[in-house]
Amino acid sequence: MRLGPYILKSNLIVAPMAGVTDRPFRQLCRRLGAGMAVSEMVSSNSLLWGSEKTLRRANHDGEPEPKSVQLAGADPTMMAEAARRNVDRGAQIIDINMGCPAKKVCNVLAGSALLRDEPLVARIVESVVRSVDVPVTLKIRTGWDRDHRNGVQIARIAEATGIQALAVHGRTRADAYQGEAEYETIAAIKAAVRIPVIANGDIDSAEKAKYVLEKTGADGVMIGRAAQGRPWIFREVSHFLRTGTLLPEPGPREIRDILLGHLADLYGFYGERLGVCIARKHISWYSKGLIGGGAFRHAVNQAETTTAQVDMIEEFFIRQIDAIGQTAGMAA
Repeated sequence: MRLGPYILKSNLIVAPMAGVTDRPFRQLCRRLGAGMAVSEMVSSNSLLWGSEKTLRRANHDGEPEPKSVQLAGADPTMMAEAARRNVDRGAQIIDINMGCPAKKVCNVLAGSALLRDEPLVARIVESVVRSVDVPVTLKIRTGWDRDHRNGVQIARIAEATGIQALAVHGRTRADAYQGEAEYETIAAIKAAVRIPVIANGDIDSAEKAKYVLEKTGADGVMIGRAAQGRPWIFREVSHFLRTGTLLPEPGPREIRDILLGHLADLYGFYGERLGVCIARKHISWYSKGLIGGGAFRHAVNQAETTTAQVDMIEEFFIRQIDAIGQTAGMAA
């Protein structure tokens, strides 16, 4: 899959997720098979350009190409200036957010709220595309609500104004994350434009990724929530699309090693205090479905140092490995 001058190593994209797709998570997903990972949403508000939080969100130091930064905003001039500033800081692709359903974003007429104003969509996209010399991509939903599905019209506007790839979450803004994704609308959007279309929504397995690609005719898939605590999903999907065979699920040793590597990067990126806080949600995701996971999560959430977190994780996974060994012994 090609985006401007960049040929992606796979057509699997990590969806931008607030509070999740920071640099450590993006790098991990890339190592495990994702072809590109889009940053957390960065506000175009000029008051936030110099904030530590915003600068951290757009930090791509050490990441493989292409480095994609997602911007949110409703003012064409401010969005263009934010795009220029991020390119100056190393962004190689600018992604425009017109898909976020969060009230705090839509209440300022950004994110998926923009889908109600097609002329404004055109002005924002055209302004950003003209402001930078890197590829500009766009993420949308299928419409504002089920009575106003205008994804096809938005896609045509995007193509006409210079967008080089379009990601579509198969729900309306009103649906948020409820119900099933509507792949028929993504298929209609793909049929209406010639630029690459990336399907997003409810892709939680290798088989589902293949189904969605066939159902929609999309050029790639974007995976978000299913990668939380399961970043190896990109490896699984890539293997299945290439070979038609499923990889075995990782065992507790590998999960432990991936988790500890992820946490080491988090601690290095955020520092001790903030790193410990941010690590908690990732530890929770990685431990879901494992023996004694509930009690472990309750206990590890009380840990206040990186050392304490790591020690508790080591002990928890030793128990997982021992339990598998005991089961195998009884079977023999």
